[in-house]
Amino acid sequence: MPRQTGHRAEERRRGETEVKSPTHPKPHLIEVNIRDVHQLFNSMDPSPFHERDLDHDAEQFIVSWAQECHHRVPIQLVVHMQRAPEGVADPQKLVTESFHHYFDYQAQMKVRELKQMMREGRFSLIIGLLFITVCHLVASLVLQGSSSWMAVAREGLTISGWVAMWKPIDIYLYRWWPLLRLKRLYRKLSESDVEVRVSKD
Repeated sequence: MPRQTGHRAEERRRGETEVKSPTHPKPHLIEVNIRDVHQLFNSMDPSPFHERDLDHDAEQFIVSWAQECHHRVPIQLVVHMQRAPEGVADPQKLVTESFHHYFDYQAQMKVRELKQMMREGRFSLIIGLLFITVCHLVASLVLQGSSSWMAVAREGLTISGWVAMWKPIDIYLYRWWPLLRLKRLYRKLSESDVEVRVSKD
């Protein structure tokens, strides 16, 4: 009997845990405090508000906090504004469209950078393979002597061939995935919920 009671108690605790666990994870909250809407945008950009670039400091603040969020957890941006923007009937719509437009554009730019990097990697790989093949052929067919300088020349050609392969190796092993991760982050921010809270004081 004690075994059955313990087993039932364990099942009941497991059931309570499963009920309490949320279906959707709680959003990662990023709060931005500003005096007015002009602090969010680049003052040198002549475009309309919903197409303007974000202020550099504001962008760095939002991105740095977003990078700490797990990729499966949604992001919610909350903008605390001391003064409502003049001549704007709906600051919520203005800020939301501006945020989504900016980060969607940044995500598209990262896609283009990634494609350009992959093209550069393929071109560098072809050049590197051709060069290392030539080096190997010269070392094997031309420098066949047993003298010390022949050995040094063969070793030098081998090293030079692998040095030529460094750029494609660098691209395909290290440089592409930070761009991909940043693209996904920008895409996530472009789809995030945005809330504007205007102070009533």
